[in-house]
Amino acid sequence: MAISRSKILARLTAGDTTVKTLIRHPMETGNRKDPRTGLKVPRHFIQEVTCERNGKPVMTAVWSWAVSRNPYLAFQIKGGQRGDRVTVRWRDNKGAGETLETRVR
Repeated sequence: MAISRSKILARLTAGDTTVKTLIRHPMETGNRKDPRTGLKVPRHFIQEVTCERNGKPVMTAVWSWAVSRNPYLAFQIKGGQRGDRVTVRWRDNKGAGETLETRVR
């Protein structure tokens, strides 16, 4: 199993849970050409990001190829408590994905 360089952090702020993620992904648009071959680099992008708190869905984001490489995503979840489990999952157009998990601080 490869070691992920993606990161997640969840903190309780003013009674709400703030989640911050940095997802390591190339996010290729399909418009860039490989300088060695002159051929277009195939599209490779995250299609869906989901978030759960304590196993219950709280957010789904549908992305496309127009998101920058290594996307940073931050959002708030209403309520929460210290120790809650926050899980963020993503899947890309090639079927790859990752699950990031943390506890609210």
